[in-house]
Amino acid sequence: MNQTERLHSQFPALRKLVPFDNALAATPWLADDHARHNRKICDSLEQAIMRSGLQNGMTISFHHAFREGDQVINLVVATLASMGLRDLTLASSSLMTCNDELIEHIRRGVIRRIYTSGMRGKLADAISHGLMAEPVQIHSHGGRVKLIQDGELNIDVAFLGVPCSDAFGNANGTQGASCCGSLGYAMVDARYASKVVLLTESLVPFPNMPASIVQDQVDYIVPVERVGDPAKISVGAARVTSNPRELMIARSAAEVIAHSGYFNDGFSMQTGSGAASTACTRFLGEKMARDGIRARFALGGITGSLVDLHEQGLIGTLLDTQCFDSQAAASLAHNPQHVEISTNVYANPASKAACCDQLDVVILSALEIDTAFNVNVITGSDGVMRGASGGHCDVAAAANLTIVVAPLLRSRIPTVVQQVTTCVTPGSCIDVLVTDHGIAVNPARPEIRARLEAAGLPVMDIEMLWQRAISLTGVPKAIEFTDRIVGVIRYRDGSVLDVVYQVKE
Repeated sequence: MNQTERLHSQFPALRKLVPFDNALAATPWLADDHARHNRKICDSLEQAIMRSGLQNGMTISFHHAFREGDQVINLVVATLASMGLRDLTLASSSLMTCNDELIEHIRRGVIRRIYTSGMRGKLADAISHGLMAEPVQIHSHGGRVKLIQDGELNIDVAFLGVPCSDAFGNANGTQGASCCGSLGYAMVDARYASKVVLLTESLVPFPNMPASIVQDQVDYIVPVERVGDPAKISVGAARVTSNPRELMIARSAAEVIAHSGYFNDGFSMQTGSGAASTACTRFLGEKMARDGIRARFALGGITGSLVDLHEQGLIGTLLDTQCFDSQAAASLAHNPQHVEISTNVYANPASKAACCDQLDVVILSALEIDTAFNVNVITGSDGVMRGASGGHCDVAAAANLTIVVAPLLRSRIPTVVQQVTTCVTPGSCIDVLVTDHGIAVNPARPEIRARLEAAGLPVMDIEMLWQRAISLTGVPKAIEFTDRIVGVIRYRDGSVLDVVYQVKE
């Protein structure tokens, strides 16, 4: 009887223990230098997919740090289709107009189900008109992490595009030719997915530090020619404006903050990626410099405008879950007080600590806001999905002062309505609406209204804004829907806040 057999006979509970074979029995790749260093590298995307064990009906995930410049989602899904895979759940942190190619893959049964924070373009239009058999699940950025942690959204294989990685999978978005900046969305997928496949433009020597995605999270690496075009990050929702109306709204929002009671040394803020929000950052910076006020931190998607204030010494720390332009990406690469955070740390309501809970002031946009201050950022005036939940309801719930900026009319369509088409953020979380025709304050915040009125700002009831809107345009014709649900709006805690109905042909 050898030692292991004697151990088994004396301690039956230890019978699963096996005798030692050789030093490399569990790590055979260490016997060969090439295998030791390159065992994760795949010759093709197809090889990585086969090695990952992906099968019909499983869930695949992606991030959208490149926004309209993304070149990974379409590539991977087309490859999966060519390999005969079907009935997949697609869980991308968001979808853009660049993902219109997915329409055919949905029609052919490659994709059966979608989880996303939003969608735009022809894909969104097709889904709004009944393309999918099952409704799309629309979640917030923080809510997405909670769905993953709760087990509703189980990611089998995450396909994550990164500008550079070493052969072990240490990757970031701040080096390489196509820098996208923060990988805050991808960090969550890398942590929770069963298998992680990196697609990278550049393989660099080990160790590639600092690493946003770390080697012990990565299973396979596929070198590709391009993962994204960073020049297309700052388009669409993340554009910079020179529109006089948007600039006027931005100036008014800065005045609201200055007189709100929260504009004090050490305050914190998030100003978002919308055109008026970005412009407000600049105007607010002028007031901070004039009054000697310094923000403790700025949070969320970081823009060049916030970087400018940081470099002027007006903001202490930038907490960045997504870079909205090349200036922000460059700052993240070299500035130690510009810190990358995951969406779990950013806004997950189930996180042990979410940064948004520390926010004083946030500025958000809206497609519609109703007289109860409910906000719609998903469906347009035609009922078609053309926006994103993003972090809207996350930060609105957490901040001390939540400001929505929006024009009263868009193309002669009222933004202020009696009831929003789709509720994404409940009115109880919205404090102030700033438009080009006046400012409305939620009746739940009488102290804010009193401060703004004392400052001489044009404050009025939101019903007056609605009346002004319809006096200019008339009452819009109601959108016609069928009774078929094509989208489910999930609140950040996972509950169903609203649904989206199919647009009638």
